[in-house]
Amino acid sequence: MRAMILAAGLGTRLRPLTDDRPKALVEIAGQTPLEITLRRLREFGVREVIVNVHHLADMVVEYLSRHANFGMRIEISREDELLDTGGGLKKAAWFFLENGSNDPFLVHNVDVLSTINFERMLQFHRDHNALATLAVQKRKTSRYLLFDGETALHGRSSSSKSPRRDTSAKQDLQALAFSGVHVISPRLFSMMTETGVFSIIDAYLRLAGQGERILSFRADEYYWRDLGKPENLKEAEKDVQKKVLLL
Repeated sequence: MRAMILAAGLGTRLRPLTDDRPKALVEIAGQTPLEITLRRLREFGVREVIVNVHHLADMVVEYLSRHANFGMRIEISREDELLDTGGGLKKAAWFFLENGSNDPFLVHNVDVLSTINFERMLQFHRDHNALATLAVQKRKTSRYLLFDGETALHGRSSSSKSPRRDTSAKQDLQALAFSGVHVISPRLFSMMTETGVFSIIDAYLRLAGQGERILSFRADEYYWRDLGKPENLKEAEKDVQKKVLLL
C-alpha cells in the first residue's frame, strides 16, 4: 500500500509557529507531525510515500534526508502554486499509477493526529468496492459531509449554510465530520475532470452525484485531533502526557 501525506499548506492558523518552519515540522512532545504520520503509516506496512510541499519546502526535504527518509521510499511533490487537496493529489497521480498499479492508496493530512486503523479502513474500502472511502466521526465541526444509511456521500453542509445535496437521497442524511484520512482507488484519476487548484471534496461531491461509490468509514472509536492551531498542539501534548495518546 502506498500513501500521500498532504503537507503543502501554509499553516496560517499555526502562526507564529509557522513563520520559520512548515506545519509538518512543528513539534508535539518532541516529535513532528510528519514523523508521527510516517511512523504510523510504516506500522501498517506502508513503505512508499509521496509528500507534497510548498511553504519552506526545502526544510521538509532536508529533514527527511537527515532522518534517512525514516527507512521508507519517500518522493516529494513540489507545488510552486498551492493546488489545494484535489490539485495536489492529481499532480501526484504518477506515483500511484507507477508500473500500472491498481492498488488502493491512503491519503493523510499532516496536521491531524489519529489512531485510525488503516488496515480495517482498507478492508472496508475493498469489501464495498468503493471509489473513495472517507474516515468520518460524529463530532462538532464547521463543515459537515452528508451520508445516507448505507454510508454513501450525498452532499455537504456547514454551520452557516443550508445543506447542499448533490444526489437525491431516499432517506434522512447524517451530518458527519471528515477526519482528513481517506483510501482511494487509482481509477479516480481518470474521472477527475477538475484542473488547477481544487478541493478533493468538490470532486467527490460531483462523482457521488454521478452515482460513484464515495463512502464513509466510521472512526468514532479512534482518537483524533486537529493540529491546525497552537492551542490544539498544547492539547495534543497533554494527551501524550496523560497517555491518552501514545506516540
